[in-house]
Amino acid sequence: MKIKTFLKRFTKEPLLGWAQLSHQKVRLLVAVSGIAFADILIFMQLGFYTSLFGGITRIHENLNGDLFLVSARAKTLIDGQNFDHRHLYQAAAVEGIAEARPFYYANAGWINPWEKKVTSVAILAFDPAHPVLDLPEVNQQLEKIKLPDKVLVDRLARPDLGPITETFEQGKPITTEMLERRISVSGMFTLGSTLWVEGYLITSDWNYLRLYGADSVDNITVGVLKVETGAEIETVKQKVRASLPNDVAVMTHQEFIKTEKDFWDQNHPAGTIFNFGVMMGFVVGVVIVYQVLFADVNDHLAEYATLKAIGYPDKSLLAVVFQEAIILAVLGFIPGFGVSIGMYGLLEALTKMPLAMQSDVALRVFFMTVIMCLASGAIAIRKLSSADPAEVF
Repeated sequence: MKIKTFLKRFTKEPLLGWAQLSHQKVRLLVAVSGIAFADILIFMQLGFYTSLFGGITRIHENLNGDLFLVSARAKTLIDGQNFDHRHLYQAAAVEGIAEARPFYYANAGWINPWEKKVTSVAILAFDPAHPVLDLPEVNQQLEKIKLPDKVLVDRLARPDLGPITETFEQGKPITTEMLERRISVSGMFTLGSTLWVEGYLITSDWNYLRLYGADSVDNITVGVLKVETGAEIETVKQKVRASLPNDVAVMTHQEFIKTEKDFWDQNHPAGTIFNFGVMMGFVVGVVIVYQVLFADVNDHLAEYATLKAIGYPDKSLLAVVFQEAIILAVLGFIPGFGVSIGMYGLLEALTKMPLAMQSDVALRVFFMTVIMCLASGAIAIRKLSSADPAEVF
């Protein structure tokens, strides 16, 4: 009931907050500009974060399994930590496991066939007879990667690899050298690059062996396990855990994805830097809005005191200040959002990296802006709550 009463009081005078803000247009303009600036700071930090770390779990999400084995030393998929193939056999023998397949991940230097520059790419490999990637476009081309020294190339790879997509679509052969072997492109697929990986290549486990040596297939990056129909995944996980040594970690699909995200978000310095930048943008916005609302309350202290003297409770006056805070949040968010879209486009053109405005980022910044303004209003109202009408007059 208290919430309903507060909302009714909030909506009784919907124009009072706007009347006070618009009374001094210069101050309103400065406030809106300040909030827009804070929003731009937050948008840019979140945009950089999304660009740098967006797609880091793309492979995890597309691995088709229920449980996953990785080296306990591995902090992230790309750090090159593997485990012995015999542990995959041990897991396959556990009751409740239907399939246990190896997945290989390694880095290599791709020589741009046109410019002869070396670019780092990631090699994804598996047994074509038992595909582990949930990518229909790849699974339709499994026969192609069975051929010696043939690879599929991600059409969303960075331009540093060369005009591969255009050349392939024209029906022209593409051959280059990688790890001292002649490699040919036999097909294309769509996955997407990241800051840390210029592009992905997919091939068979036998081609992986040809590239990295006879012992390479004995060291697995990820063991992809399928649980039997009807079996409880957590129960099977505990059985697999009990059958393996401590140097092999066992995770569900969600845990596999979360572990990767947590590393980049919480343990990698770049994640800490960007999160700190978001916090600083929020603090800047709070300070700006607080100064505006405090000055407004102070200028109209006599009017507020009159309302208190004739019986208006503090909740009604707080509702007016919150009206102003929400109005400022909306007015400041709109230009901040528009400018950020333009800056995203400019940076995408300059860096050649995907940096598009995402709906979840926009919603997150909007809610942060509203909270920022409401928090500022709650702080500014303290002077009003402690004001004695007798002292004012």
